[in-house]
Amino acid sequence: MAAIYSLYIINKSGGLIFYKDYGSAGRMDTNDSLRLASLWHSMHAISQQLSPTLGCSGIELLEADTFDLHCFQSLTGTKFFVVCEPGTQHMEGLLKVIYELYTDYVLKNPFYEMEMPIRCELFDINLSQAVQKDRVALLGR
Repeated sequence: MAAIYSLYIINKSGGLIFYKDYGSAGRMDTNDSLRLASLWHSMHAISQQLSPTLGCSGIELLEADTFDLHCFQSLTGTKFFVVCEPGTQHMEGLLKVIYELYTDYVLKNPFYEMEMPIRCELFDINLSQAVQKDRVALLGR
């Protein structure tokens, strides 16, 4: 069973710009993935406003019985979140690696338009390698 179920990248407006499924049992259709991304964006924004802590950056981890959701928000407001098996450790590091890949292969691509869906072959290839490397590291722990 895969440790990572799926990866989402949401632009600062709450639009889903990238979705990748990694073999979860119940694959979602496009509309469901769009709804989940929009819901997460809204929950994240509300949590920032309702937090009693000053400077709160929003929800970083949501733990449920059947999955964990880890989130990383960049300084530009782009959110990266991974849905994974409950109790999976070190997802923050993977999210930062994914962010680095995003900056290297998507933002530096002269044909990419900001806030639009990501269609970049080099990003896809390097993302697959990073996730595979993380899976191997998780099995070795």
